[in-house]
Amino acid sequence: MIKVLVVDDHPVFRRGLISMMQNQPEFQVVGEAANGVEAVAKALELQPHVIVMDLRMPGGDGVAATAALQQKLPRTKVLIPPVSEKDDDLFAAVEAGAKGYLLKSVDFDELISSIRSVAAGDVIISPALATRVIVQLKQKKQPRTGEDSAGLTPRETEVMQLVAQGASNKEVATELFISETTVKAHLRSVLEKLQVKNRAQAVARATAMGLLK
Repeated sequence: MIKVLVVDDHPVFRRGLISMMQNQPEFQVVGEAANGVEAVAKALELQPHVIVMDLRMPGGDGVAATAALQQKLPRTKVLIPPVSEKDDDLFAAVEAGAKGYLLKSVDFDELISSIRSVAAGDVIISPALATRVIVQLKQKKQPRTGEDSAGLTPRETEVMQLVAQGASNKEVATELFISETTVKAHLRSVLEKLQVKNRAQAVARATAMGLLK
C-alpha cells in the first residue's frame, strides 16, 4: 500500500485528485494540506511514502517544503504535479530534492503511474525537460573560486535555517531578536551569494550545497 499526502492550495483540485486516487486499490490517501508549512507538519505526523506537492502556494511554497522534508524525512518522496516548463521552477524543485516533476500535458493515468514509480524509488522528469536538468546541474557542479560555504555568515545561515522551516520574515525577526529590515538585508545578501532570484530557490540551493542542517 502506497501512503500518499496531497498538498495543494486549491481545494477543488485537491479533493478531485484525492477522489481519483481513492479509486486506486494500491493507494491510501493519508491526509491533505493547503500549503508547505502544513505539509511538513502533516508529513511528520503521517509518514507518507509519497507527497504530491504543488509548487507555488501562499503560506509556504512547495520548494521550501520539499527542501525541509529532504532533511526531516529523506525516505519520503516528493512528486510535483502538472506545472509549467519554467526553468527556474524546475531547477529549484530538483535541487530541493523532488523526485518527480510533471508537465501540464500529463493525463491522470500518467500521474498515477508516476506516483507508483516515485514510490518505488525512481526519479520521474518529463523527457522534454531532462536535457535541461542535466545541463543545469553540470553547470552548478563546476567548482567556484573561493568558498565552499558560499560565503554565508553565521547569521545568514541562521536566517536560512528558519526560512527553510517555513518561517516568515516577521517570525525570523522574532526568533533571532532582530528587525524585519535586518532579516530582509540578510536575505538579499544570501540571494546574491547563492546566485538565485528568490527565497525558495535560496532554500533549494543551500540545501543542495549542504549548508542547512
